[in-house]
Order: sequence, then C-alpha cells, then structure tokens
Amino acid sequence: MKAGTKFAATVFLLTLAAGAQAQLYKSTGPDGKVTYSDIPPAKGNVTQQKTGAGISDVNDGLPYELAQAVKNSPVTLYSSEKCIPCDDGRKMLNERGIPFSEKTVKSNEDIAALRKVTSENQLPILTVGRNKESGFSSPAWGAALTAAGYPETSRLPKTYRNAAPVAAAPTVVEPGKIAPAAAGSASNGDTPPAAGNAPPGFRF
Repeated sequence: MKAGTKFAATVFLLTLAAGAQAQLYKSTGPDGKVTYSDIPPAKGNVTQQKTGAGISDVNDGLPYELAQAVKNSPVTLYSSEKCIPCDDGRKMLNERGIPFSEKTVKSNEDIAALRKVTSENQLPILTVGRNKESGFSSPAWGAALTAAGYPETSRLPKTYRNAAPVAAAPTVVEPGKIAPAAAGSASNGDTPPAAGNAPPGFRF
C-alpha cells in the first residue's frame, strides 16, 4: 500500500471512530415523533443527550445499567390490602431504588389473572423477569434482583416515581353496562375461604 493511500485510510478510520463517539441529541417534535441526531435540532423539545454507547428508548432518564435491567427483567409486585409483608416488600423495593409495577389482588378476577402468572398462594408475590418469589423474604428478593442486574443501591433520579398500583385484572366496562361488584363477586366453589385480610385462597 502506498504511503498516501495508507495515510488516507488512517484518516478515514479515525473519522469513523470519532463519529461513533459523537454526542447524539434526542428531540421530540410538535407531532410527538422522537428523533436522534448528532446535530442539535432547530425546533422541538430536546429532552436528553447521550453518547452512542448509551442510547436506549426504554426507560429514558434512567442510568444505562438500571434501564437494561428493567428492559430484560421487569419487576412486578402483586399485593393486597392490609398486608404487612406486602408493605415490607414495597418498602424494600423503594429503598433499593427498583422501578416496579404493582398489581393488587382483591377480586376473583384478580385471582384468576394472578393464576396465569403463578400457582403460589402466599402474598406478596414478586416477579423479576421469569423468576417468581412467593411471600416476602428480603434475602431471596435481594438475590433475585441482583441476579437480574439491578444495582445494590438506588440510582433512580430524584424525580422518578413508580406508577400507582392497579388491579391485577382491571375491569373493562362496556358503554351502557354497570360494572360488576369486584370485591363481592361470588366464588365458584373451588376457592378456599379468605384467611384474615387475605383474598380467598391466599395467605400472608
């Protein structure tokens, strides 16, 4: 290879390397479309800037390691009212800075929805990706979260807030119809009676 050609090839490779590390701008246009570019946009709302190695459309605003854990192994807490172990589990997740969704189990419909996830009957139930933990155990929950790549200490932005709890089986009401009474729905006869404050067939 001639000296001039070799020099040109070297300059080209250096240019590519520099471009790969260039800062990228994430902007949201008036129509809501999100765009990434290495040129600052003239219009639109610039919401975030990241280098090429850290771009992720999932959980924007979270540190890269945490966003990857949420993407690969999302965390869901199944809980019930007046459940002290549920409160303890929720507190642990919040203190460790774990982004999670919470689903409450109150009605037979909620129980049926939970049965599609697990056959365990002790609340709370924590799912970390495909891993499932029945009942609250700080060591077991901590090990499951660590194995899934979640940081040992909170790295959540101070402004981050988890979404409000929702029913495990949200009621969909068609127009003109009255929603069924969730908590008072009749048992099918196969569900054991409630134990204390726990939903029928479950225990704390």
